[in-house]
This record gives sequence, structure tokens and C-alpha cells, in this order.
Amino acid sequence: MSVTRPCQQQPGVHKRRVVIENSHGEKLVGILHDTGSKGLVVFCHGLHSLKERFPMVNLAAALEEQGTSAFRFDFAGNGESEGSFQYGNYHREADDLRAVVRHFLGCHYVITAIVGHSKGGNAVILYGAKYKDVPVVVNISGRFNLERGIEGRLGKDYLQRIKKDGFIDVKNKRGTFQYRVTQESLLERLAVDMHAACQSIDQNCRVLTVHGSLDKTVPVEDAYEFNKFIPNHKLYIVEGADHEFTSHQNELASIVLGFIKKDFHQEKFMLKLSSLGTRAADKSVHSRM
Repeated sequence: MSVTRPCQQQPGVHKRRVVIENSHGEKLVGILHDTGSKGLVVFCHGLHSLKERFPMVNLAAALEEQGTSAFRFDFAGNGESEGSFQYGNYHREADDLRAVVRHFLGCHYVITAIVGHSKGGNAVILYGAKYKDVPVVVNISGRFNLERGIEGRLGKDYLQRIKKDGFIDVKNKRGTFQYRVTQESLLERLAVDMHAACQSIDQNCRVLTVHGSLDKTVPVEDAYEFNKFIPNHKLYIVEGADHEFTSHQNELASIVLGFIKKDFHQEKFMLKLSSLGTRAADKSVHSRM
């Protein structure tokens, strides 16, 4: 089983807490992995998550090893950031990302890529569709069909129940309260059009989708939907990987860094993927990179 990389910093790498105000006056808290490089990759976490989840931590550490700076932050209402958690907030989270990008552009960084995991994958796709100022977008385990996955969290007849009560409280398997889903936030999620967002991404923006074949949170079929509609797109399916690539962190890092560096075939960025059970979508059928 893969674990979070050890906390040792690479020589010359400085980690520091950075606070950025979003357009709603809320303070977003993040960790900058400063290698001295002005090239910067920004990481976005998933639903009801935080910047310390190991896909973000491990990928930032892998970039450190290559000399690239990285920034991972908590969306408003999550982790250390201000604001209240909302089940929806898809467009607001894309705007949180906008505040982060503008901050670092103002500090004379060059945004090399934006990378999102799960719901963060939606945020980076929506960002790419709206702002068109980043060259690379990486979507890890993102959901294309936002009507799916709701019943698993909210239970059967969720629409009828939320219309009656105005909210549904989500609890974990132990019965402990996790968060409240309001009718407004649910309807906001259902109104998000990922199909239109995908088609709005500029042809010159390179987009990568990486998905695990055994993802039980977001079905792998969603990855193929992204591949149908994003103009300049590469799809990688990692055989045997779950939603967070728990036992496949090395493959994930190799694929993501390779795509960002535009060096998919160089050994310094890629593992021997055939022996590790990773496959790219067949170029003639699926990939339109």
C-alpha cells in the first residue's frame, strides 16, 4: 500500500504557508513548495477534503524532486480556509482557483499547470473553460456526470426529502455528522454543465485525464466522457487503481509529471508503465492530444 511521501524537504526547497483572499473576502490557506523556480503547479483537492490528502502531497513532493514549485491549498469552507462548506460551489471553487492564480501571477510566477483531484478535477476543467490562461490542465478522477454519485451520499429519494426539509445531513458509517447539503447547493451541482465546459476549453490548452479502473467513487466511464469532448486531450487509465490511487502513487506521479513536462517517453519521468498495468487510451479511437 502506498503512503504519503516522507516530510523531508529537497535541498533548496522552502515550504511556507500562504494566505490569499478570494473574491468573497474569504482567506484561502495553502502551502507553497518553493524550489526557487518561477514555474508553479497549483493543486486542488476534492469534495469535503483538504490540501493534506496524499495525492496532492505526493505530487507536490514529486515536483520538488524535479525542481518545480508547487502550491496546494484549501478551498473556502474546507481545511484551514475561511468560509462555510457547501456541497455545490463548483463555480465558486473555480473562482477560488482564479484568486490563487492571480496572486501568483502578481508575484511573477508562471503557472505551468493546474491539477485537480476528484471534485478538484471539475474545478480545473471549469477554470480552463472560463479563463483560458493556463497551458496545462490535469483532471484526476474527476466526475463528468454530476447527476451520478448523489444517491450514494444522500440516500434514496433525496430530491423529495430535500424539497421537504430544505437540507439533508450527511453522516459517516459510524453515524457521525459530516456536513449539511442544502437544496440550493444540490441544485447548483445539478446545474453544472461539464459537457459545455469541456467543449469551451481552448484547443491550445493541453488537458490530461487520469482515472483508476477500479474507482468506486467516480466510475471510469466518466473519464471516457471527458475524452470525447475536450479538444486537446490525453486519457490514461491506471489498471487496478482506486479513486485516490492508494497503491498507485508512483504511476500517478509519473503520468502527471510526464504530461506537464511534455516528456511522456523519457525514462526520468516515466516508469515502465506496461509492467505496472497502466494504459493510455488508444490514440486512434480515444485520444485527441
